[in-house]
Amino acid sequence: MADIIQLLPDSVSNQIAAGEVIQRPASVVKELVENAIDAGAGQIKVNIKDAGRTLIQIIDNGCGMSDTDARMAFERHATSKIRSADDIFAIRTLGFRGEALASVAAIAEVELRTKEHDHDIGTFIHISGSKIITQEPVRCDSGTNFQIKNLFYNVPARRKFLKSNPAELKHIINEIQRIALSNPEVAISLHHNGSVIYELTGTNKRIRIVSLFGKNINQNLIPLDTETSVVKISGFIGQPRYARKTFGEQFFFVNKRYMKHPFFHKSIMQSYEKILPPDSFPSYFIYFDLDPADIDVNIHPTKTEIKFENESAIWQILQASVREALGKFNIVPSIDFDQAGSVEIPMPLREFSNVSMPGIRINPDYNPFDSTKNHSGSGNSSFLKPSERSNQTNWQSLYKGLEPNFETQPETWDDESVQFKIEEQQTIKNSVQFKNKYILTPVKSGLMVIDQKRAHERILYERLMQVLENNEVASQQQLFPETFELNASDATLLTSILPDLRALGFDIRDFGKNSFIINGTPGVLNTSSPIEIIESLLEEYKNSPANLQEKARETVAISLAQASAIPYGQTLKTGEISELIDNLFACQTPNFSPKGKKILSIMPLEDFEKLLK
Repeated sequence: MADIIQLLPDSVSNQIAAGEVIQRPASVVKELVENAIDAGAGQIKVNIKDAGRTLIQIIDNGCGMSDTDARMAFERHATSKIRSADDIFAIRTLGFRGEALASVAAIAEVELRTKEHDHDIGTFIHISGSKIITQEPVRCDSGTNFQIKNLFYNVPARRKFLKSNPAELKHIINEIQRIALSNPEVAISLHHNGSVIYELTGTNKRIRIVSLFGKNINQNLIPLDTETSVVKISGFIGQPRYARKTFGEQFFFVNKRYMKHPFFHKSIMQSYEKILPPDSFPSYFIYFDLDPADIDVNIHPTKTEIKFENESAIWQILQASVREALGKFNIVPSIDFDQAGSVEIPMPLREFSNVSMPGIRINPDYNPFDSTKNHSGSGNSSFLKPSERSNQTNWQSLYKGLEPNFETQPETWDDESVQFKIEEQQTIKNSVQFKNKYILTPVKSGLMVIDQKRAHERILYERLMQVLENNEVASQQQLFPETFELNASDATLLTSILPDLRALGFDIRDFGKNSFIINGTPGVLNTSSPIEIIESLLEEYKNSPANLQEKARETVAISLAQASAIPYGQTLKTGEISELIDNLFACQTPNFSPKGKKILSIMPLEDFEKLLK
């Protein structure tokens, strides 16, 4: 049998590595900007065209590279940051895998211009699909200038599965945010198709947060500063009253590296327990500084998941630090023992110095063994006022008119039809709300259970789709237009779906610098908090499946219905329950929510009878 195992060509192995390291344009931005920071850059410029499909340009003023280093940088496992296996567990730099540039060069056209500060001539390298086209001397500025063109041009399957430009741009913005927050001393600018998204100067952490998320967040920030033998924790947390219903302002960093850590997030949420509005998330920007030997950053290709040796201890320290910060700002009740000695007890005034002993009233005729007399639990009724004695004998009159009418028989439901049409209004009157989440309604064959939020989502969704289909835009103008500010990522997303929101009846205008003004809302919605609706809409839209986002208007309608629907925990009046049921069974598809989840279910009468056997 002939040998069948062969070594892959470098171009193929680089493309395989690119599948792990380079997932989308944002991955290229992350790797190259991190390399620029490791090179000591104090200023980094990022230019993007077509969300990275056409061009990704990274310009820095770092140390630059020699002609030999510039060529070696594109080889796999070539790195300046690791010399032995022990170095892997003592890493304080960002990029270190030695595969990033080789992976990028395998799936794009790359042009590199680089020069060291003490040299007059730099190096130009042009690589396409791992093949070196040109390497020659060139006059250029000190530092490094990367141009990545036509990403995934030779891997059409990968290019095909890229999302829309707004979606890919959002990922790039997120990566820039993470790097900018962890390196506030570095000036970073981001331009897309010639428009400025960020122009950040070197500063401190607080000003960097405000620069990224708007000036309104400044009053929200509470500082953290805890130092122990295990870890140093610094940064900021948000006040509970400014908590938002969307994610996007929650960041963990360890040794200047962004990370995701659900376990530590749980610690934060427990610290805010019982002081947060329902379904909301506090902002936090938390920086961990500890010995690199106590963490492992190489457990995931993107290096966003990090293993801690003392995870449980850090969890406790983090929670104590957050609670201490909340207590200092009087967010949670705290006891100040330093003030215990200053408590003053008032002395009695002179006019009250002659205090008489309280009298005790007794009934000498009281006999607890005499069953012929009616005694109250507190003594003889002769001590009661006339009105109190009257209440003892006439208490039944308090409940007149409230007796249940057992003669009224509940009407039945015709549940043979798929849409469960309501036969009689009296049936609706017998509906009750359970746990402020479900509506229980008797039907012919048993008990119908309706999910109130999903039911309202279906109602709103069909109304919104009707507006789109019939082009019946009805906007309810705000008496007082509201202005709000978003971070760059959410602002980009909102801008991309503004035409669809206008088609649904929203009157939202771009106010500049990631600010927007709401002049009107859809007439089919009944909301007093349009800003909360927009924030919830963006969160729902971001969490929509990728294939659904291709149908932008339908996705916006679904997200808007979910964001505007009656939340769980809201008490409904009888009239509201009746209206909800009426509107639900007037829908074309009352059985399922816009995302395909069941709205209602019937528990047969036989199941009840089995429970009581």
